Amino acid sequence: MGGVVSGILIVTAVIAVGYFAARFKVLAPDVQGALTRTAFYITNPALLFTVVAGSDIRAALGVDAPLALLSAAAVGLLYCLLSFLFFRRPVAETAVGAMASSYANANNIGIPVSLYAVGTAQHVAPVLLVQLLVLAPFYVTVLGLAGGAKISWKRMVLQPFANPMIIASALGVVMALTGWQAPDLVQKPIDMLAGAAVPMVLLAFGLSLAGKAPLQKGDGRVETVVATLLKIAGMPVIVWALGRFVFGLEGQHLLASVIMAALPTAQNVFLFASPYGRGTVVARDVILCTTALCTGALLVVAWLLG
Repeated sequence: MGGVVSGILIVTAVIAVGYFAARFKVLAPDVQGALTRTAFYITNPALLFTVVAGSDIRAALGVDAPLALLSAAAVGLLYCLLSFLFFRRPVAETAVGAMASSYANANNIGIPVSLYAVGTAQHVAPVLLVQLLVLAPFYVTVLGLAGGAKISWKRMVLQPFANPMIIASALGVVMALTGWQAPDLVQKPIDMLAGAAVPMVLLAFGLSLAGKAPLQKGDGRVETVVATLLKIAGMPVIVWALGRFVFGLEGQHLLASVIMAALPTAQNVFLFASPYGRGTVVARDVILCTTALCTGALLVVAWLLG
């Protein structure tokens, strides 16, 4: 399970750079906002375009994609139910918590973990596609509508198409389905920008950690704990049950699916929440807590199912 540890250590190292850069005042506080906006509008769309364009869309519509979608929907709905019954948080904050409890870090940690744990990364692509093409548009639309004064069907329909990451993902789908490849003069700059996406998001996240300690009273501590438990423990159990008894998975395939579910919350949740200024503290704390706990969760999954 060296891939589990190494993947988490790599991500943690870059986050730590951002954290210490803020603590020692190497970077000013407003840098976090600049990095977040740059990632949201430029580098992340470039990364999503390259990932989706290089994926096998048709193969991803088999077992893995429906399983990923059903499990994410189940966990998200469970968090929403708890929020409306007990936390009584507004719609936007509830959406961020639901996303944090069901949106996995399949790219940064999922690829090395999958490679070392089951010998292939083919199970990562369906999870990424479901998150990019279904979950991200849905939650971004909810956040956009919740932040506006007026809700209309026209705005609801057009909201996803105003998001650069969703536009980039849609263009990637077209490229993947048609098999068309962009000329090098176009693709090379996109690849360069895509290479900056992950470190930029991780640096921005590290900068955000320097401002305030996590799990502070009044900062959504209960919501953070619930979302963390749902992501680290609840989602793997749900995926195991659905995979085993609904989709008939077993062996390495079942192990790979549960490992994907036990991954920590992706930094993209913080990235999606930041432009709207809603639920950012909960998103940050859930990412931190799930990242800290996921090594143990992944090792337990590998021990039980491997």
